[in-house]
Amino acid sequence: MDNNRREFIKVFSTMAAAGMFASGLPWLKELGAQGNLKEVKIGVIGVGSRGRYQVQQILMVEGARITCFCDDYPPNFEKAQEVIGPDARGYVDYRELLATEEVDAIVIAAPLHEHMRMTVDALDAGNHVFCEKAMAMDYEQCNNMILARERNDKILYVGHQRIFNAKTLQAVKEIENGEIGAVTQIRAFWHRNSDWRRKVPSPELERKINWRLYHDYSRGLMTELASHHIQVANWVLNDKPDYAMGSGSINYWKDGREVYDNVNLVYHYPSGTHVTYDSMTSNKKYGMEIQAMGPLGTIEMETGYRYSEQPDPAPGIIQLINNIEHDIFDAIPIGGASWVPEDPSKDKGTYILDRILKTDGSDVQMESFVSDVRNKRIDPWITQQGFYSSIATLMGFEAMMNKRIETWPEGLAI
Repeated sequence: MDNNRREFIKVFSTMAAAGMFASGLPWLKELGAQGNLKEVKIGVIGVGSRGRYQVQQILMVEGARITCFCDDYPPNFEKAQEVIGPDARGYVDYRELLATEEVDAIVIAAPLHEHMRMTVDALDAGNHVFCEKAMAMDYEQCNNMILARERNDKILYVGHQRIFNAKTLQAVKEIENGEIGAVTQIRAFWHRNSDWRRKVPSPELERKINWRLYHDYSRGLMTELASHHIQVANWVLNDKPDYAMGSGSINYWKDGREVYDNVNLVYHYPSGTHVTYDSMTSNKKYGMEIQAMGPLGTIEMETGYRYSEQPDPAPGIIQLINNIEHDIFDAIPIGGASWVPEDPSKDKGTYILDRILKTDGSDVQMESFVSDVRNKRIDPWITQQGFYSSIATLMGFEAMMNKRIETWPEGLAI
């Protein structure tokens, strides 16, 4: 671990110990108290772009060592060997890796359609598992992963790094403390302007490389993007949706893809609160955000700002100018009656942390996973967050595909 990484973990742990983040998260207390570090041996299955990103995270965790990896696409295999080093053994069949290697944990960053069988096989082989989100392709596959975790009594992390993001942690704490009042709506969106395609060296590799675009391998924008924000919404509301409705289409990238290039969803929760989610791939002006709204204010969790519904008045001449503007523009007669437009809050926002932490939580997440593996500490809440997010994400997918209201599947709970 380099000095910058060590200092960051120290700062993050200090902030957690000081109670700056949401309560009830045991991993926060464990993170800074490592002591003498026993080596944790890790195997990585799937070393494409996301897999190599996780490789970099593992290599920066003190006491963690990648002893083996697997990928059946030669360019990925070669790049990973170069990054990890010659001492790590490479495999093209993950089953051979599981049968041959003695490791403490497996990190899975393969395409979505591979998640279930790889995770179940790794757990049944006696390994703790970190699997990238979302969990799997359908409800049954997600449940099979949970059953495998339970029968083997092993750790199962699902890659939701916002659980470990300082801004999200602080936002959840402020919501718990009533800073914006009761949450009455959550609005989330993720907008991009790109075709989501990767270059293909040969036509027969199209589906292997661009797997995200085809239904045999992916659930598109829902599992790849929406799953992140649905996880946060479930966390904030401390619940799971009871039904979802939505619509999607391919209205711009008409290039042979099967998954929608834009989606719009509404999730209903038992409290009566709604979560709206939309994603598109042909305009990025608004980027991504998840906004928790209540009668006292709004918290934007991606940027880390809180906005008050009743901000303090501006001082002196600024307030005078504001008053004059209101006198001139507020009353707009329409058909004889006066109509006042609903102007947005004038609050410019307050940053919710006392310092800038340049991390999305992925690094802290891997630190936590390795720490839990080392200490054999199973956190059911982390597994539950991944499971409930995946099921809710798939509800949205099914609602759009079948043009119906999709209810929470009966019997799926942990």
